[in-house]
Amino acid sequence: MGCRMLTVQTIADGLVLGGLYALAAVGFSLIFGVLSVVNLSHGVLVLIGGYLAWFLWHSVGLDPILAIPPVMAVMFALGYLYQRSLVQIAVERSSLLASMLVTFGVALMLRNLLVLLFSPDFKSITPAYAFAHLRLGAVTLDLVRVGALALSLALLSALALILRATRIGRVMRATAQQELAARLCGVDVRHVYALTFGVSAAFAGASGAVIGLVLPFSPSDEGLWTMNAFVVVTLGGIGSPAGALLGGLLLGLINTFAARLIGPAFPNAMMFLVLVAMLLLRPAGLLGNALRARA
Repeated sequence: MGCRMLTVQTIADGLVLGGLYALAAVGFSLIFGVLSVVNLSHGVLVLIGGYLAWFLWHSVGLDPILAIPPVMAVMFALGYLYQRSLVQIAVERSSLLASMLVTFGVALMLRNLLVLLFSPDFKSITPAYAFAHLRLGAVTLDLVRVGALALSLALLSALALILRATRIGRVMRATAQQELAARLCGVDVRHVYALTFGVSAAFAGASGAVIGLVLPFSPSDEGLWTMNAFVVVTLGGIGSPAGALLGGLLLGLINTFAARLIGPAFPNAMMFLVLVAMLLLRPAGLLGNALRARA
């Protein structure tokens, strides 16, 4: 009975962690699917969202959940300007490889800027309800983590609705499938790409605010969140919130079960093992590329 309860607790912890991974990765997946750009600065955008939420909570006492809309607005503007001023120029004048190098350089600069502004120490957002718990039988659920999972699912559902039911979502999907056809139909592809980058940055910022409620964070974590996003996209597939959710939940379960069954030092090793296996067996992910036209 004790082993069964421990397994249930591990599954619950893995699903909550997986929801965070999914929300943090969906923007990376969207950029990869629409622009075919591997954004190596994605992790630092997640952290910027976390630091913005921490600053609003620390300076004016704004609840981190209420801080999500202004954080998303600021990050959308930053993402739009980032794409138009740097990424688009790199793609047009050189190649997609150049855009990877540009985003990697931006990640390094922004990480050092965060160290300069906030110090290299870990930060955490701890409102009054941060330590509330709920017991369901022998399973203990952290209410903040459950709330973070609910927020992740709500935001992922909102993004899915935007992509499926709004004009800009349909334009994004059309541009990803046939860029030339979109241009011939009068679509401003540069603007669409910048909007996509802005939406990606907004959801990265939202994930940072949610992550700050659950986990401590520091500037040195940016590479970890970029790698997590890449693994989630590899597992679930490119370009869809459903793929990000599936990949995130799988990664969360892999990490929690690896920590329980093998040891707390092995989740990253298991993550890379699964990544290699997926790249060999199904490189498009379990749900494939949701934004590319199918034959």
